[in-house]
Amino acid sequence: MQSELKSQSGTASLPPALEGERREINGRAGRLSFYRSLSASAGRPLLLVHSINAAAGAHEVRPLFERYGKNRPVYAPDLPGYGYSDRKERPYTPRLMTDALHDVIEEIRRDHGNKPIDALALSLSCEFLSRAALEAPESISSLALVSPTAFNRSEPIQSAPGADRGFSLLLQFLKLPGLGRLLFRLLASPPSIRFFLRRTWGSKTIDETFFKYACLTVKQPGARRAPFYFLSGYLFSADINTVYADLAQPVWMSHGVRGDFTDFRLKEHFRARANWSFREFESGALPFFELTEEFIAAFDEFLTSLDRTS
Repeated sequence: MQSELKSQSGTASLPPALEGERREINGRAGRLSFYRSLSASAGRPLLLVHSINAAAGAHEVRPLFERYGKNRPVYAPDLPGYGYSDRKERPYTPRLMTDALHDVIEEIRRDHGNKPIDALALSLSCEFLSRAALEAPESISSLALVSPTAFNRSEPIQSAPGADRGFSLLLQFLKLPGLGRLLFRLLASPPSIRFFLRRTWGSKTIDETFFKYACLTVKQPGARRAPFYFLSGYLFSADINTVYADLAQPVWMSHGVRGDFTDFRLKEHFRARANWSFREFESGALPFFELTEEFIAAFDEFLTSLDRTS
């Protein structure tokens, strides 16, 4: 296990988010940190990608990393701007996040005879994973999209390839000297983090280990940079409906029915597609924290179906 990341300016050091080997690589997305499970080396690799928010990081996939790491190689990166990865000042865009996934997927495939991987992503990161799968279809065997964004409308939106939904004036406002630091301090305070996690869970009962790590990661230098691009819309792809529609790999989409993330009307446009399947859980937006066994059984059923048809 790697030592803790030492913070600057007197803020708390950041412990590792997951029990595994932590590696760092430098690629298109700069310095990128990721965790690798230690228990298993055989089988098709599984990539787990955390969501995007003010306090995101690899800690968000902990139950899946712990369980699947016992019987197959599992990898979980900190995306740019989060965890141990580079949090420097730069534009945080879908292109940067997608390139980060390309970087880590290429590293995983080098470790495993260049075989394709299975991959699971949460919320907004489902957009980055889907774009990576479209750009390098030979690298990804299947996609699991948990509470994916851009499904909360009745009709798909058509936009220019690569377009985002950023608001430049909002980003400029968030970056105002002094004001941005104050706003992020309020947004990333423990009461605020607990408030947003309760909305994510759809319940007052949340995972307390998750909460404690989130409170630590927002104290690191540069922690506000990626979230400001998220809040101003720059990390949302305006063309993502086309990306989803063009996926050729098997896609397993799942979501909960409680909390703020329950509107997935657009999935009706994908039901007729042979490569898409769906599952709802009586949970919030992170069903594998609340219904771990049920979620894993359903995901395993999807993965087993791939083996039968391969």
